[in-house]
Amino acid sequence: MKMIKVTTAEQFRELTASAGITVAVFKADWCGDCKFIDPFMPEVEEQYKDRLTLIQIDVDELEEISQEQRIMGIPSFVAYGDGRELVRFVNKLRKSRSEIEDFLNKAVAVYGTLKAQS
Repeated sequence: MKMIKVTTAEQFRELTASAGITVAVFKADWCGDCKFIDPFMPEVEEQYKDRLTLIQIDVDELEEISQEQRIMGIPSFVAYGDGRELVRFVNKLRKSRSEIEDFLNKAVAVYGTLKAQS
C-alpha cells in the first residue's frame, strides 16, 4: 500500500473528514529527517493498514494547509478521526520508527475511546 500524496487543499479536507482514522504526514523533499523515515514507512503503513490511512503532504506544495495546521517542524504527524483532530506528533526532531508506531498506537487508542463514548 502506498501513502496517498495529497496535491490540493480540497483533497486534504476530504481525506481528513472521512470516516475512520487518517494520519497526515507533513514532509518535504529537502528535509533530511523526512528522508530518514522513508525506508521504513512502507512497512509501518502495511502494519497499520487495517486501522488507519496515511496521507502525505508536501509542506512546500501545500503551504496553506501546513500553516492552517500549525506545522512548525517536519516530519510531523497529525491524526484525524471522522474529521476531528485526535492527536499530533509535531516537532522539528528526527522521528524513529518506534516513536512513529507509538504515535499511531496512541491515535488508534484515542479514536477507540471517542467512539466508545459516542
